Amino acid sequence: MSPDTTRPLQVPAMLLAAGRGERMRPLTDSTPKPLLRVQGLPLLQWHLQALQDAGVERVVINTAWLGAQISECFSSVFGLQRMTGKRKQLSISYSHEGADFGGALETAGGIARVLPQLGSVFWLAAGDVFTPDFVFDAAAVRAFAASDHLAHLWLVPNPAHNLRGDFGLSAAGMALNLPADDPAPRYTYSTIALLRAELFMPPWCDIPAGNPGGLQAALAPLLRRAMEANRVSASMYTGRWTDVGTPERLAELNR
Repeated sequence: MSPDTTRPLQVPAMLLAAGRGERMRPLTDSTPKPLLRVQGLPLLQWHLQALQDAGVERVVINTAWLGAQISECFSSVFGLQRMTGKRKQLSISYSHEGADFGGALETAGGIARVLPQLGSVFWLAAGDVFTPDFVFDAAAVRAFAASDHLAHLWLVPNPAHNLRGDFGLSAAGMALNLPADDPAPRYTYSTIALLRAELFMPPWCDIPAGNPGGLQAALAPLLRRAMEANRVSASMYTGRWTDVGTPERLAELNR
């Protein structure tokens, strides 16, 4: 029997919520940044709702600073939704890096720790970014799963606080690790991506499976390594996007 290519394909997601939010102090002295309210809702809830709307059924959230507040806020289930006569829930599990290791493991370290829960392909999004128009599209998952790419990144026009940007974008839709003196335009990584578990294994990453030692490691070096091998694709995203990194940006969103 041939596969049904019209059937929506979704994969689990990981939401990054372990940061201290130093630039948001004093707001984050008593509240983790992903729970700060944007237009009446906790910032992280915007992602959870979008994931549920897209048919994603499982999400892992990593925590560190005031992480217990996040798990108390969202518990193990997010919302209910009727689909084909059945109620669908978005189940939530947590990786409490602060409780287990005394602090955040950074992006790659945190992903490596929960990789067995995420499968071979998964969504990634930072919990402190406001993107109310982004759709976690099953068609994007299908296209990525059919490729040999290790990552697909959504890039955005450079905001005022990152005018140099992060990565280039080729006409063929590949993310580029441009040299510092290359005049080609760079764009900002939105912190939303589709990733393949293979990226967190040798030769790209040397963190032991499950990261039992709690090694801290950033994601950018792995992405740059994979870009050099032409295995990272990218798309431009032009919807609303804000890195809610300062009290001023939060206040602007809430005006």
